[in-house]
Amino acid sequence: MGTVVISVRVREEVKRLLEESGIDINEEVRRFLEELALKVKIRKYISMWDELLSNIKPSEEGFSVMSVREDRESH
Repeated sequence: MGTVVISVRVREEVKRLLEESGIDINEEVRRFLEELALKVKIRKYISMWDELLSNIKPSEEGFSVMSVREDRESH
């Protein structure tokens, strides 16, 4: 998979504090963006599933009880 470069401007004080604390800024930004992208992808799938499921009518009352009973009796 290819990669691209993204530039972000932060105050010099912020960068210095993070570097002095031993934080790998590049890695932290990369990890944050990858997690954010995953959350966006999950939201898209949930939205698609909600749309698909909205067209399905719920099962009739007592269906699960009847289904389990039939399953047990067939063995």
